[in-house]
Amino acid sequence: MKLAIVGGGGFRVPLVYGALLRADFAVDEVVLHDIDEARLARISAVLDGLAAEHGDRLPFRAVTNLDDAVEGADFVFSAVRVGELQGRVVDETVPLSYGVLGQETTGPGGICFALRTIPIMVELAEVIAERAPRAWLVNFTNPAGMVTEAVQQVLGDRAVGICDSPSGLCRRVAAALGRDPAELWFDYFGLNHLGWLRGVRDSERDVLPDLLADDDALAGFEEGTLFGGDWLRTLGMVPNEYLYYFYYAADTVDAIRESPASRGAYLLEQQARFYALNGQAPGEALTAWRQTRHERERTYMAEARSASGVGGDHQESDNGGYEGEAMAVVDAIARNTRSTLICNTANRSALPFLDARAVVEVPAIVGRAGPQPVAAGPVPDHAQALVQSIKAVERATIEAALTGSPALAVKALALHPLVPSVNTARGIFEGYRERLPELQERFG
Repeated sequence: MKLAIVGGGGFRVPLVYGALLRADFAVDEVVLHDIDEARLARISAVLDGLAAEHGDRLPFRAVTNLDDAVEGADFVFSAVRVGELQGRVVDETVPLSYGVLGQETTGPGGICFALRTIPIMVELAEVIAERAPRAWLVNFTNPAGMVTEAVQQVLGDRAVGICDSPSGLCRRVAAALGRDPAELWFDYFGLNHLGWLRGVRDSERDVLPDLLADDDALAGFEEGTLFGGDWLRTLGMVPNEYLYYFYYAADTVDAIRESPASRGAYLLEQQARFYALNGQAPGEALTAWRQTRHERERTYMAEARSASGVGGDHQESDNGGYEGEAMAVVDAIARNTRSTLICNTANRSALPFLDARAVVEVPAIVGRAGPQPVAAGPVPDHAQALVQSIKAVERATIEAALTGSPALAVKALALHPLVPSVNTARGIFEGYRERLPELQERFG
């Protein structure tokens, strides 16, 4: 099996390589691709450190030629960041100047991220279609749902989007119930970073109401403390953590404004220090990477915790993040395990109020034929309305990104529930276009 990682100089690549070292399936060749040779060299040293620690090296090579990386691949992982972290800082700060949420994947920030990312990802999909037509694209690149829907126009169902938020939520809920997640069915539905857990069923009944009624149990996991028992009981569901930005938008904006720096600015400074240490021995590189990762994970979604009054640090998990989801998809397809995984895939009829090609985030049975989404059926009215609204935003964003239409870009921003007016949308778009060369070129 050949596996290519596009964005191979990215900070999370060692997590993927570590998961590959532990995988049950055989990989013959791993190719890291990046446009930045220095970043590739830095991450390669970390991978060498991981291999030495593990005692068994999985061969890999690093290249800057995309055709070489993708040629004949069985699986392609995509983890690119167009505009790098400097772009993320712009994504976050421009909306805040208008009193609107600035966040990487939610609201205007996610739209801007997609506007510059989707054209590059469609180009990647076209290379895959030419060089590795039987390959599966496993997409980590954010905004994952939008990007997956865009590349499915080229690759069809052979493009699968993954995110660790839904599975992480399910594991945390199972732990709060004192149950093994393998024994439970999680009734989850929505879009990427816009989903709800509305039921947790064992062999006899839905046990989620037991959790919602128990404030002590709710206080034992992140979403329980973030949203609070009263709101969760009102909803009758547990939302994905990113819905905090919708339910408590003004509180989050206030918390971000009070922060000394945006999340993007923090990560930009932190990772600049890490990548500047190129030339370290493998063991030293691995130690530096782990220290940097710990600080990164500790501050994850700090603005939401601050706004909610919860405080404290994010708790790291050893259950696997994006890399665990990616390994599960590869294993399920390669070995035809027909595993149930929550992933981003074409709706077909899972959510009956969306069309068949809309990419949704729902449980799917994954085997050799790829993800087969499970029907979610009717959902609560307010969730349906929000999903439909955001899907319209996603589609306007995809069309704007592929056509270079400023009018469609403004439409996408103005349609978003977190943007209060058309004039605000116009101002945000102009702010983005002035500060981002990629948008100046595409939307000139």
